[in-house]
Amino acid sequence: MSELRQHAESVHAQFDDHLEVDLEEIEERLETLVSEYKVPPEEARRSLVSSYLSEAGLERDELAGGQTERVSVGSIDEDEQWVDVRVKVVELWEPRSDAIAQVGLLGDESGRIKFVSFATSELEALEEECVYELSNVVTDEYEGQYSIKLNRTTSITELDDDIEVGDDTVEQIGALVDIQRGSGLIKRCPTDDCTRVLQNGRCTEHGEVDGEFDLRIKGVLDDGTAVQEVIFDCEQTETLTDITLDRAKEMAKDALDTSVVIEEMKASTLGRYYQVTGPQFGRYLLVNEFERLGAMDTNDALVRARSI
Repeated sequence: MSELRQHAESVHAQFDDHLEVDLEEIEERLETLVSEYKVPPEEARRSLVSSYLSEAGLERDELAGGQTERVSVGSIDEDEQWVDVRVKVVELWEPRSDAIAQVGLLGDESGRIKFVSFATSELEALEEECVYELSNVVTDEYEGQYSIKLNRTTSITELDDDIEVGDDTVEQIGALVDIQRGSGLIKRCPTDDCTRVLQNGRCTEHGEVDGEFDLRIKGVLDDGTAVQEVIFDCEQTETLTDITLDRAKEMAKDALDTSVVIEEMKASTLGRYYQVTGPQFGRYLLVNEFERLGAMDTNDALVRARSI
């Protein structure tokens, strides 16, 4: 089965109870977006879902994706999937916005995952150290890190049980041989709990928005036998490069070009060895701590970067 056919069947299953939608028509619309307008398949699916949501007069969190199955949090590796989880509340954080009722960390034997519950969902509050069966939650992805969102259709059942929560922290040593596109001074969607990186001023979820500046590095570490993709967030990037967010904005303003930021970052970081520590999400290691270990031969660094 083709990728577009899979997306078409997914969209059809989501809206079959709400609209008179034809599977062949859905696939044809996806094909038009991908072939004629060069929209990536995932973004084409999201665009079509948004269109059908508007047509049906539904909010996204009112739309379930058909039958859900229980999964472990460590196996979640796809965006916008409706699943059930059996988890322990590891930690609750202070919400950044009045729109968010609760935010924190959940876990099971396979690892840990962030969760968000929105105020409009009017769900019962979760409590730290308690174990719950959460049915019909939706997955979300940001920089390779997955989270789950509780919504108005989510069912919460407290269990008289305990879970040994797994530790997903890993350590990696290697030379930074590449800094990828999407690094440096970027803009994110300002919508509550979205923060997706904008592409040409557009959020794939919320369309055209006034973005908020941020810093990050998406890099590649090479230990001589294998490569590991890593992400440094704003705080870690500032520490790694000695370039603050304010300074980066000034640099881009003076040059009328944001690329000057990433070029200076490359000059100070490529070809150096680092020991990094953090959780592994998909193909990315999200750096929580790092240590500088020294420089590698420049020619060797260039050869490795070109081979990626």
